[in-house]
Amino acid sequence: MPIATVNPANGETLRTYEAMGEEETERRLQLAEATFRTYRTTAFEERARLLHRAADLLDEDRDGIAEVMTTEMGKPVGQARAEAAKCAKAMRWYADHAADLLADEEPDPSDVKDSGASRVLVRYRPLGPVLAVMPWNFPLWQVVRFAAPALMAGNVGLLKHASNVPQTALYLEDLFHRAGFPEGCFQTLLIGSAAVDDVLRDERVRAATLTGSEPAGRAVAATAGEMIKKTVLELGGSDPFVVMPSADLDRAAEVAVTARVQNTGQSCIAAKRFIVHTDVYDAFAERFTRGMRALTTGDPMDEATDVGPLASEQGRKDLVELVDDAVRSGARVLCGGELPDGPGWYYPPTVLAGITRDMRIHREEAFGPVATLYRAADLDEAVLIANDSPFGLSSNVWTRDEAETGRFVRDLEAGGVFVNGMTASHPALPFGGVKRSGYGRELSGHGIREFCNITTVWHGA
Repeated sequence: MPIATVNPANGETLRTYEAMGEEETERRLQLAEATFRTYRTTAFEERARLLHRAADLLDEDRDGIAEVMTTEMGKPVGQARAEAAKCAKAMRWYADHAADLLADEEPDPSDVKDSGASRVLVRYRPLGPVLAVMPWNFPLWQVVRFAAPALMAGNVGLLKHASNVPQTALYLEDLFHRAGFPEGCFQTLLIGSAAVDDVLRDERVRAATLTGSEPAGRAVAATAGEMIKKTVLELGGSDPFVVMPSADLDRAAEVAVTARVQNTGQSCIAAKRFIVHTDVYDAFAERFTRGMRALTTGDPMDEATDVGPLASEQGRKDLVELVDDAVRSGARVLCGGELPDGPGWYYPPTVLAGITRDMRIHREEAFGPVATLYRAADLDEAVLIANDSPFGLSSNVWTRDEAETGRFVRDLEAGGVFVNGMTASHPALPFGGVKRSGYGRELSGHGIREFCNITTVWHGA
């Protein structure tokens, strides 16, 4: 895949880049290692000052970088601006909280009195250069939620971004440089996917984090396992959105539309499978389908646009194949489902009902504005359908019954359960999944400690 900006609204190639060769990649690896030796000793106060400066610069750049993101991957421009603002917020959160999150811990003396120590500390120390393999769907946010905690912990970052967002990738390196971080603290590697393995095998790279597809996750995990390097993986998701009879149906349907089509439906944590109790199924389906049908699909630079183009032609082909397979197998199309004419990689908001286990869309992630509706006879069946997925990233539950809430929180196989609300990531909350959605956690204190050496310091009497 070429490293290029291709406008998904019209298919026009705007800029192309030459991949970095072995010599330039080696230079950057050397620089990362050398910078880490000194950057790791900087005080939290200095790191926080630099990260606050980066947040301020990002706020100043918000409109410009939003247009870049929209041009590169088709995100509606209003959502792109919101993404940039969220990144600045996360930077400030880690700048303000990292010192406390990574403060030395001292066990209760009574717990370690038989260890022979006069004093025991647990200290969090940085690992070194961390390779981040990042996707195109949230081209700023996915990177910042790694970079902010990694830099505050004293690590340095090497970014291998998706090949269709090179301008965003280069912007990020420039942002941290302008903020005053030492040269080599954060570098973008303009390399193809085939070059990732060699970088990950390099002894100077101490760990890796990847957000992306299952095949990409398997490849990185296999190499990291062979090299015995720490990894965090955030992979696909097919999140359930469960609606029970006690739910506020109007609010649930309204949020369901947003939950499905945020980022044109190209989000791992977008709700994709809508599991509705039979008593309210028809009422919810009518409200939800009406809301999906009312969305405006069009030019992502238009402030009135709700749904832009898919990021790539291949992504649209994959989505069409999933929908066509479902329809051939008996699914009913309640709205959408037809490929539009004209330029750009657009696909209409679509609702499918009558989903069965033999349909590909039941097992595979639909990465676009396509929702599937399921009818559940009771709570037990709702849980069974929700868990009948290889993924387990997050989940949404709509009920005002406390007993039902307790069952869902206990039994849903997911990294998060959002009750009467839409799944969202926040810097103070751990984020990640189970099953084929990956392992490890990003954000919060859990995320910043993922790439730290947890060191026991024992003092003799």
